[in-house]
Amino acid sequence: MTTVDTVSTATRRSARFWDRIAERYAKKPVADEASYQRKLRITRSYLRPDMELLEFGCGTGSTALALAPDVARITAIDISSKMVGIARRKAESSGVANVAFLRAAIDDFEAPTGGFDSVLGMSILHLLEDRDAVVAKVHGLLKPGGVFVTSTACIGDFMRSFKLIAPVGRFLGVLPLVKVFTAVDLENSLKEQGFRIAERWQPGKGKSVFIVAVKAS
Repeated sequence: MTTVDTVSTATRRSARFWDRIAERYAKKPVADEASYQRKLRITRSYLRPDMELLEFGCGTGSTALALAPDVARITAIDISSKMVGIARRKAESSGVANVAFLRAAIDDFEAPTGGFDSVLGMSILHLLEDRDAVVAKVHGLLKPGGVFVTSTACIGDFMRSFKLIAPVGRFLGVLPLVKVFTAVDLENSLKEQGFRIAERWQPGKGKSVFIVAVKAS
């Protein structure tokens, strides 16, 4: 796949926020290492060595690089050029050759229908303008029987007032775009687009909801 960087005008403001914090973000340890490792183990149980995988909202590439040995190839995209740059450097320094890091938004990302065996969207769906549209796009990108793995902060389950705070924070430049919805909202979105929820796990109250959703064969 050609490594062409594409980001629409609508995402540039969020991209600037993530560009600003990229170096600090890269240095932060995982907040809950045990939960993260469990999510990786579950994800790996759905992968095969011949698979093509897409990760959107890849950040600095840690998850893509961790899963690289488990699949044939990974295309990992993010709207932040600084995040993508860090991810590329990490891949080069660790000798990982089967991951392509691209600057792109999932909204604008062009790929053949049914081109991927698995799609990952980790800590990203609540940061997108139109969750339902993205879930529909992911469904189209997957092959029949393909798997969508997502870990999502469902803020509506524990902090509904954040819906009032988020626009102010974004205006001041201290927060990115953040959408407030519940886990039920997310599950309904997946089901309405034709996914079957195979696994659902939440480490605790206020923690991200981890879901494995399968496209019908």
